[in-house]
Amino acid sequence: MHILITNDDGPPSDQSSPYVHSLVSTLQSHGHTVSVVLPHTQRSWIGKAHLVGHSIKPTYFRPSPLQVKNGRLCNSGTVSTRPLPEDSTEEEWILVDSTPASCVQIGLFHYFKARGPIDLVVSGPNYGRNSTAVFSLSSGTIGGAMEAAVCGYKSIALSYAFFDRNHDASIISGASELSAKLIQHLYAHWDPATHLYSINVPLVENVGRRKILWTQMLQNAWKSGSCFQVLEVPSEDDDTASDIEAQIRRAEEKLGRKELLGKDGGTESGRETPSGQGHIRYTHKHFKWAPRFKDVYESVEQSEPGNDGWAVAQGYTSVTPLRANFMHVNGFEGEIKLEE
Repeated sequence: MHILITNDDGPPSDQSSPYVHSLVSTLQSHGHTVSVVLPHTQRSWIGKAHLVGHSIKPTYFRPSPLQVKNGRLCNSGTVSTRPLPEDSTEEEWILVDSTPASCVQIGLFHYFKARGPIDLVVSGPNYGRNSTAVFSLSSGTIGGAMEAAVCGYKSIALSYAFFDRNHDASIISGASELSAKLIQHLYAHWDPATHLYSINVPLVENVGRRKILWTQMLQNAWKSGSCFQVLEVPSEDDDTASDIEAQIRRAEEKLGRKELLGKDGGTESGRETPSGQGHIRYTHKHFKWAPRFKDVYESVEQSEPGNDGWAVAQGYTSVTPLRANFMHVNGFEGEIKLEE
């Protein structure tokens, strides 16, 4: 099978993208041809966006062989502004300064023709879970798979859900081995009504011996108010996307151990009481994205068994069949007549 890989975490990195090289190597060991187009940097929480008006420029990543040091996988490689000669046998991936969805478009239609048609697109493995509606609707990992689906290709969004970021090489390798087998199984038994599958693999010991469950996506919501924090003293230096992702992963690690993040606090709308009829006054404020992820974990704890968030919390692999659209609600037909 010819598989196109993308992600939303960028090129291999021990800090921000520790899983993609493991998956690529495992798929290759299973006999698949693997082509790789990744964002050149962190692009999480961007959904299926494209950077309109942005001229995309590729660079070229040459991964070093995976090594295990002190029980952990070491991800490294070099980046070049020019591709290798056509007769080179060295492995080379393409990096583009855009989004996962754009990576998919570019990979499907502008590269790899000599390798034959692409059979399947796999977006991931994401550094962290993409379960429940709140996470999934903003996921760049799922966005990449959605882009492939609307281009008419079979696609899978793959995420590794961690409970402790100090997992060792054997746990990551086990997750990649399970993922490769599951990817092959889903492709061989593809449901014609399904456009893409969202897979969440928990990073736990012996994951290959644990259950793999069909699940539905848990419908949940932000219930603690605004996802933005008012900055009383505006920061001159904004956090980068990588900084924010690191903060989120630290929070997810704590919540994975059943600890709640932060405290509930009041929220501000940013709108002040009108000072005169017909006049609305606003206080000049700066804001920082700071969602309360305990909403997600509490929704999972309070849900009935069978959804994707519940399955991951039990240490099971979750497989959710999806369609690449915003499905309508049944029961509404005919003409709408407005009241007089």
